[in-house]
Amino acid sequence: MKQKREFKSIVAETLFIPLYMRAKESRRVNPILNDKAAEQLADNLEYDYSQFDGAKLSEVGCVVRGWYFDRAVKQFIDTHPRPVVVNVGCGLDTRFQRIGNRKAVFYDLDLPEVITLRRELIPEQPGNVYIAASLLETDWMDDLRQKHLDAEFIFVVEGVLMYFYEKQVKAFLHHVASRFGGGELWFDVCGTMMSRHGVKPDSLRNHEAQIRSGLSDGHLVERWEPTLQLIEQANYMKFFRSRWGFFFGQILGRMTKLCYQFSSLLGYKIISQ
Repeated sequence: MKQKREFKSIVAETLFIPLYMRAKESRRVNPILNDKAAEQLADNLEYDYSQFDGAKLSEVGCVVRGWYFDRAVKQFIDTHPRPVVVNVGCGLDTRFQRIGNRKAVFYDLDLPEVITLRRELIPEQPGNVYIAASLLETDWMDDLRQKHLDAEFIFVVEGVLMYFYEKQVKAFLHHVASRFGGGELWFDVCGTMMSRHGVKPDSLRNHEAQIRSGLSDGHLVERWEPTLQLIEQANYMKFFRSRWGFFFGQILGRMTKLCYQFSSLLGYKIISQ
């Protein structure tokens, strides 16, 4: 029997979007992202996914984003002896199931109501631990630091920070950067063209969730937080160009700076103080 879930948090409900997009992609021939766990989860939850079927850009964007961050995590695990992966605002993400590695410890963090659902649908297992907390809190960061004194941390914040105000984003970045020197921090952003003009991704057009912050220049974060050093700012549309369609993949997608005005993917090294 399918489960029906409603969330108190408007932002929490957005977890259905990437879940559905990953499941849909995984059923394609030669998918960008192969995610059998997402297929099963989407099938087991009663939700009107049809509202997202016209969101062509988000459909590709969500899976490119997942693929991109999976790649960053794999590279980090391969190049660090004691890697800890922290998936912040995890929703029903299945990164551990896609790339789980016995060498790495994975933590999935989200609001308590999301973690309650996660525990029912994807029980915790050795090497994959859940944390019920807000990314704005710091106790969980201190706990992780204490539990893994000699570890190297990579944080992935996927599809989350645009729902927070710039002041909150700056505070989160500062809290991570001041505690986890030697690690990395990866996240995606909406650009200032979207945040300033109230433009939403096509998957959110009929949703109450609002875009509250935007960032078009990845180097701006280095000025906010000098211990964060930009590894890469990437344009979604330079990956898998044929999937975006001719205009977005071949024309707009080659205007990198313009694309950054709408969205981008960012990775930073956390410099030890």
